[in-house]
Amino acid sequence: MDLQSQEVIKRLAEEHGPERLLVLLGAPDPEAAEIAAETVVLGDPTYAGALTETQLGLEVYHVLEDEIRMQIPPDVFEEQIGVMVDVLDATGLAEAVAAMRAKRP
Repeated sequence: MDLQSQEVIKRLAEEHGPERLLVLLGAPDPEAAEIAAETVVLGDPTYAGALTETQLGLEVYHVLEDEIRMQIPPDVFEEQIGVMVDVLDATGLAEAVAAMRAKRP
């Protein structure tokens, strides 16, 4: 997760409250998804961004998780994301993000 995104997420959490936010990731591999999820749940593990030592405890999902996919009209999902289902490790991505979601304070 880039530094600018961290600043925006922190600002939104301060303005609206972390309980009113949901982070939707589109990371291409489980490791990147896990790091991004950890950043918005427990704080930036690289100690480089605005979320360093900031535990927002945000709810976080990957766009390929079933809970999210079911919320998107099938034609929109197919048009915008469909091809990625075939090339990405959807199960690994979902597991990585769910593991971080389980660590929410």
